[in-house]
Amino acid sequence: MGRPKHISIRTKSVYSPAEPTDGRRVLVTRYWPRGIPRGATHEYVSKLGPSRDLLHGFKRGEIGWDAYKQRYLQEMQEEGPKEEIRRLANLAQRETVTILCVCKDENKCHRTLLRDMILEEAHNAP
Repeated sequence: MGRPKHISIRTKSVYSPAEPTDGRRVLVTRYWPRGIPRGATHEYVSKLGPSRDLLHGFKRGEIGWDAYKQRYLQEMQEEGPKEEIRRLANLAQRETVTILCVCKDENKCHRTLLRDMILEEAHNAP
């Protein structure tokens, strides 16, 4: 049996100050957030953000967290997002990756769902 994999992945708001412990800062929103300079992140991966319809439905209260979560996880099963999740899982085994978005409540934010998908992918990778 091999050594357990060390995976370093964090989440935080893009509006929180950058810290050296953030490692590679990856913004995962569908649209670039207001007031954030382009140099605030290392990467911008829009395909890992929720679709516009899903995000607006959730923000307007038209769909609850459980429905939002289910639909977001479904959106991430498309090939483009799956490729990015695999890439970030591989990267997180070599360096710290911090997933960024604009949500205030991390408990009801796609970045925590995405972090869990990346961790699962990293643990299941050969």
